[in-house]
Amino acid sequence: MTLNNTRDDWWKQAVVYQIYPRSFKDVNGDGIGDIAGVTEKMDYLTSLGIDAIWLSPFYPSELADGGYDVIDYRNVDPRLGTMDDFDKMVAAAHKAGVKVIVDIVPNHTSDKHHFFQEALKAGRGSAARDRYIFREGRGKNGELPPNDWQSLFGGPAWERVDDGQWYFHIFAKEQPDVNWKNPDIHEEFKKTFRFWSDHGTDGFRIDVAHGLAKDFDSKSLEELGREYTVQDQTNHDGLNPMWDRPEVHDIYKEWRQVFNEYNPPRFAVAEAWVRPDHQHLYASPDELGQVFNFEFAKANWDVDEMRTAVIEGLESAANSGGSTSTWVMSNHDIPRNASRYGLPQVKARTQHQIATDWILRNGTTYLENRELGTRRARAAAMLEFGLPGSVYIYQGEELGLFEVPDIPWDRLEDPTPFRTLRNFTEKGRDGCRVPLPWTAGDEPKPASWDKDFGEGASFGFSPSTRPDGSASADPHLPQPLWFKDFAADKEAADADSMLNFYSKLLKNRAQLLTATGDHDSIDMLDMGHDVIAYSRPAEDSEGRRFVNITNFGAQPVALPANATQLIASTDLDANGKLPQDASVWLLAAK
Repeated sequence: MTLNNTRDDWWKQAVVYQIYPRSFKDVNGDGIGDIAGVTEKMDYLTSLGIDAIWLSPFYPSELADGGYDVIDYRNVDPRLGTMDDFDKMVAAAHKAGVKVIVDIVPNHTSDKHHFFQEALKAGRGSAARDRYIFREGRGKNGELPPNDWQSLFGGPAWERVDDGQWYFHIFAKEQPDVNWKNPDIHEEFKKTFRFWSDHGTDGFRIDVAHGLAKDFDSKSLEELGREYTVQDQTNHDGLNPMWDRPEVHDIYKEWRQVFNEYNPPRFAVAEAWVRPDHQHLYASPDELGQVFNFEFAKANWDVDEMRTAVIEGLESAANSGGSTSTWVMSNHDIPRNASRYGLPQVKARTQHQIATDWILRNGTTYLENRELGTRRARAAAMLEFGLPGSVYIYQGEELGLFEVPDIPWDRLEDPTPFRTLRNFTEKGRDGCRVPLPWTAGDEPKPASWDKDFGEGASFGFSPSTRPDGSASADPHLPQPLWFKDFAADKEAADADSMLNFYSKLLKNRAQLLTATGDHDSIDMLDMGHDVIAYSRPAEDSEGRRFVNITNFGAQPVALPANATQLIASTDLDANGKLPQDASVWLLAAK
């Protein structure tokens, strides 16, 4: 067990590894990752040096949105295993000293959830229908939706049912939004939190945490439709009818009472894409406790954007009254950071616009400089991991994986490309969700349908055969042949690999920074506009301080005198200076 995990407030400075279960490890050969696969790879996870794992949804689902359309919140999808498999996984994690966080999706259910099926049968004005957001349509016979809102996945945000009413869905039509003014919804999710806590879960990641509370009654829906869009998630002084409303915090105060029933209290982190000065509201000790700071995940490799991400992340935590900063570069919803940093760093109207356009055109529109992207990803990891608070790593990030932009359109799973204008809008998020490569020797042959992808093997993602002796299925998303160079076993044997680099960083972080128990002290150092530098207290017998220096500029940077170098993301230049797109960790005299 890590020293950090001996503390009840372990989450304040934890290293959390996000697992997208369907793409992590498959043990039964059906081409889909499973809960038993997480158990099988527990040694890999602990050797990396993490404190906790966070599992994206593994519940029964029709997979209209990668598992975020939940049919049953208190069970395991049979394709991924059983409750017994989950309990064994938790036991293995806890034996290894690893905490377990599960994803909860409270903004919407699957349209196959028994609540929604009851609502369809019960009809207008029923108690069952009040659990969701049903409204009458416009037009002579209600044939038009209540307004013209478009969902985040494309297409209308309203879907008509057989009796003529319409229900609201921010995401896919298979994901109807629930009505958080209904007491049944409150009780359903309190039961869910207790269920997973009783099965050993240590914490929860709250999906779409800024979207639960809605006000569709203060004005007509037609008027609201003219004033706001679903896509605009920025709070308008608390007046936005569906995002970041003040009433959402009453929900989280209620949940906190449930979390506090356990010893130690259960932890929660909010996925809330809100402006930085609102993040602390979700992270209050009276509510969820922590909120994702996505400023790193949104930023280009730009010194001003990265500096702002650091400063605003620290300020948000300081205003929370007891939480800590969180640092996120990648997750299952955004293009992989090694690719983002290797593409042209151009400011755009929306985040990741260059990467989104590049993926849309199958990776053909811009040059992906992988050497530069890797160099910057290594430096970014050092900049991030040295900061106080918690670090969230997305599976494959530690292998330096790049985005897979050229998955054939007929092999995609994400709903976005099929609900928009396809090649004129977005290709979706599948490129960062391709199953992981574990063993280079289990190399597929070129696929019959595309020479750049493999079939017939899976780089160790699946076993060679199923339990009945038949050949395993190909992975649910195709793996490119270049994954061979990023297989975990190959990187483990390479001292200079990204995997060993991450492991070294996390080991030093635990020994020098986490061990101090200090999760908020930091001094920003002025070393010029193109440099981000900071120092923190260190666990050091000589009383030295930890220093991180990251150079974004073309001019090499001289390191402080009387400082001991711990790790550098790349070699220093001939004069012992830090080159561009590089970072270094030091121990320096006070």
